[in-house]
This record gives sequence, C-alpha cells and structure tokens, in this order.
Amino acid sequence: MSPEPIDYAAGAAMRTAGGTARPGWSRRRRATVIRHVVINLFLLIILLPLVWVLLMSVKTLPDAMRGDFLPSQLDFSHYPYVFERIATLPTNLFNSIYVTFSAVLITMFCSVTAGYALVHLRPRGSGKVIALLLVSLYFPVRVVSLISIYETQRWLGLINDTAGLILPYVTLQLAISVLIMRSMFQLVPHEIIDAARVDGAGPWRTLWMVGLPMVRNGLVVIFIVNFVAAWGEYLLCVTLVDDQARRTMPVVLAVAQGGQGQWAWPNLAAVYIIVTMPGIIAFAFAQRLFFKGLAEGAMKL
Repeated sequence: MSPEPIDYAAGAAMRTAGGTARPGWSRRRRATVIRHVVINLFLLIILLPLVWVLLMSVKTLPDAMRGDFLPSQLDFSHYPYVFERIATLPTNLFNSIYVTFSAVLITMFCSVTAGYALVHLRPRGSGKVIALLLVSLYFPVRVVSLISIYETQRWLGLINDTAGLILPYVTLQLAISVLIMRSMFQLVPHEIIDAARVDGAGPWRTLWMVGLPMVRNGLVVIFIVNFVAAWGEYLLCVTLVDDQARRTMPVVLAVAQGGQGQWAWPNLAAVYIIVTMPGIIAFAFAQRLFFKGLAEGAMKL
C-alpha cells in the first residue's frame, strides 16, 4: 500500500492556526509598532507646546500663576486686551498678509516659469543656471547679504516701506522654489508637451493648459514653503522698517515679548496665537497635497 502524499500547505496552515507565528510577520509587526510610536512621540513634541500656549491664552490670571495645564475657567478677554494694548496690531496683521501673499504669488510665478523653461524649453546655458542655484543654497545669504540688501533698498528708496519687503523675500526664496518646480516638471513627459505644440499651442498655453495641472502638488509645496518663510521672517523686517505701523507681526511679537514686565503670560500667549494661527490653518488645509508634492519632487531633486 503506497503512502499518502504529504500536503505541506495544509500543515503550514495548521501550524499558523495553532498559534505559531511566522518570524517574518512578527518582525514586520514590531517594525510597524516602533514606527508608529516614534511618529506619535514626535507629534506630541510638536503639538504639546502649541496646545499649552493655546490653553494659556484662555486662562485667568490666577490659573496662569498656579501653572495648571487645564484652565479651571475660560477667559477670552486677553484677545481684546491685545488689540487695545497694541494699537497698530490690525495694521501689522494686514502688513503680514499683504507682504506674505504678494511674495508668495510672485515667487510662484517666477519659479513655475523658470522651472518649465529649464526642463521643456531647454535654453542655452541652463546647466550653468542650475549649478548657480544649487551653489547659492550653501551660503547663508540672509545674513551675509544683509548689508547689501539694505544698501540696495536705500538706493531704491524702499527703506521703511512695507512693500519694500516683498523684493527681498522673493529673492531669498527663489532658488529653492525654482529647483523644486524644475524637479516637478521633470515628471511631466516630454511627449505630452511636444503633442501640445504639434496641436498648435504656444509656450504659455502649453504651460497653462498642460503643465500646471500636472504639477499642482508642486504648487502647494511652493506655496507652503514660501508662506512659512515670509510670514515668520524677522531679521529683514526689523532692519529695513523702523516705523511700528509699517512692520509685520513677527517684529511686533518680539517687541511685546521684550516688554514682559507690562504683559501677563495669558496676554503674551494670545499674541503668539494670533501670529502663528494663520500658518497652522494654511498648512492644515494643504498638508496632504504638500507631502505628496514633496515626495514627488524629492525623486528628482
């Protein structure tokens, strides 16, 4: 009588059902758990200070002095007090919005057109331009060029002018923005651009109708990067603008923090929230497209 054939697949299934875990699956599971623990740890490190400041801004003065994490009573009177104490605060907030969005829009336009030209129009000397852009990233331009920027702004008559901040903000962020958009346009096949040209579309129409829809995630990356850089910029604003009413919010925040003797902690926390909340809201709405575009651009950058 011949022996019956051995069913190895059934034996493996029985061993798995009996509780013997496979080593590979166990290692993958441990790696997943460790990865999530690390991510949540960094998330807490980032969020806890923001939550603490937010709760501090709605605490009463006795709660703030006791140092309790949660307020026993909510007090929203610190926000009106901030606007009363700093008479130029609405103007400073408008200045930040005006300068930031102007710099972001101009930088996006320049970086999109430059990135498209470097990849799909192939101008002569594009390799040298890319090399210069890369080299410029290794220099602390904001610090080294501060005197040159001041002299240029004085020659243009833009000292103590809020609109004069737009040009330096655009210049300082243009190199990285162009490189990001160049890497995004490298993901667009040349055949699609050539097909649009064969159909009679000019360079601008090809860029608008074909190129931009395919690099919209890169546009979100450019928007977030430039928004954060312009909104939180302090050094150039405090150097180029002397009038308090013409300055932006980061300088106002530094001035308020410097006079802590006249400010209670909840009032100072309210100023922090007013300054940081627009950037947090903008990033919250665009975070998914931001990380997607950042991952796509990282493959070519």
